[in-house]
Amino acid sequence: MGVLELIAFGLFALTTVGASLGVVVVRDVWHAALLLGVALLSVAVHYVMVQAPFVAAMQILVYVGGVLILISFAVMLTRRSDPGSGGVTQ
Repeated sequence: MGVLELIAFGLFALTTVGASLGVVVVRDVWHAALLLGVALLSVAVHYVMVQAPFVAAMQILVYVGGVLILISFAVMLTRRSDPGSGGVTQ
């Protein structure tokens, strides 16, 4: 394993851990969903690094493309509007 590969692995490992911690720590659900997307994409990069491109493609298609979009729609459909903004409150 070369030095550049080791640096790239460390960078994406820090990205994965940082985004995962951000999902747990951040209070806004929308930002947590976006950080989850970053974490899932960086896991797909790890799969590419270990020469598993099919697993990386399935990671992107199923988790990022499916689960994250489902979470995004759920957040958008269940978010309450501000009472002072003139919108309808639920």
